Amino acid sequence: MAVYTEVSDDELAAFVAEFDIGELVSAKGIAEGVENSNYLVQTAGTGDAPTSYILTLYEKRVRPDDLPYFLGLMEHLAARGIACPTPLHGRDGAALRTLCARPAAIVTFLQGMWPKRVAPHHCAGLGQALAEMHLAGADFEMSRANDLSVAGWRPLFQDSAARAHEVQTGLAEELGAELDALEAAWPTDLPSGVIHADLFPDNVFFLGQRLSGLIDFYFACNDFFAYDLAVCLNAWCFEGDGSFNVTKARHMLSAYRRVRPFSDAELDALPLLARGSALRFLLTRLYDWLHHPAGALVMPKDPLEYLGKLRFHRDVAGPGAYGLDWAA
Repeated sequence: MAVYTEVSDDELAAFVAEFDIGELVSAKGIAEGVENSNYLVQTAGTGDAPTSYILTLYEKRVRPDDLPYFLGLMEHLAARGIACPTPLHGRDGAALRTLCARPAAIVTFLQGMWPKRVAPHHCAGLGQALAEMHLAGADFEMSRANDLSVAGWRPLFQDSAARAHEVQTGLAEELGAELDALEAAWPTDLPSGVIHADLFPDNVFFLGQRLSGLIDFYFACNDFFAYDLAVCLNAWCFEGDGSFNVTKARHMLSAYRRVRPFSDAELDALPLLARGSALRFLLTRLYDWLHHPAGALVMPKDPLEYLGKLRFHRDVAGPGAYGLDWAA
C-alpha cells in the first residue's frame, strides 16, 4: 500500500474539521501511487457539498517549494473546465497545510476508473484531454522547470551506472551513448507551456468510454508540449509484449491535433522526444530498482521495459511511424 505516513483517527478528524465539509465519517488508505500517502476520506457533508475527497500527505521526494505550483495549477485548470482534482481551502483560506509533520492538502474526488486494458478509444480521449489541458494552462502565471528533462538525466545515470550491469550486461554503455546523443540533439525552441509529464493510464479516469478526469499533477512543469505527447506514446501505445500499437498512437495524435495543431518542428522532433521520454523513465526506474530498500511495500518497476521502447524510437525512420499522414 502506498501509505508511508500513518495518521491516527483523531488526527484525521481534527484535520478535516479545518474545512467546511462536515465531520469525518471514514478514511481509507489508497494503494495506488508511489510518491505520496493518499487517503480516501468520507465526510458527513454540508448542504450540497460532496462527501468524498482525497487527502494527500506529501512525502520526502516532493519538494515543499513546488507544492504551491502543483496546487495552483490544479485550481487554475479546474476553473477553465479541465476535469481534475480541485484543492480545498480551509476556513483560514489556505489549501496547503501540515499533518503529521508532512505538507498536506485535501482535493475533490473524481468519479471513474483508470483503464486496465488500454483501447484505441482511451487513447483518443487522452489526446483530446491533453490538448485541452495544454491550452487551458496558457495563462497560468506560475512556472516550474522540468527537473527530469534532459539536463537532469546525466546525474541520474551517474547514480546508477556502476551497478547497471546487475540489471543487464552492457546497459551502462548503451545508456551512456544514448545520453550523449540526446544531449547533443535535444531541441531548444519548440512550443511549450504547462505539461503534466506523468500521464500514465493510472492517472486518467474514464466512465464508460468517456474520459472523466486527469489526476496526479505532482510532476507537472513547464516544458515542450510535444514532450508530454511523447510521454503518453510510451505509456499508452505499447503492448505487453513490447510491440508498438500504431492504431493507438494514431487515435491519440489525431485527437490531439484536432484541438491543438502541431507545428512542423514538433512533428520532426517527436521520435527524438519519445527516445528522451523513454530514457527518463528508464533511468528513474533503474535508480529505484538498484536502491530498493529491503522490506519496502511498493515494488519497483522493471527498467528494461523502457529500454525496449527507447530502442523502438531510436530505430524509426520518422514521425510517420506513429500512424499519421502529417500532410493531412
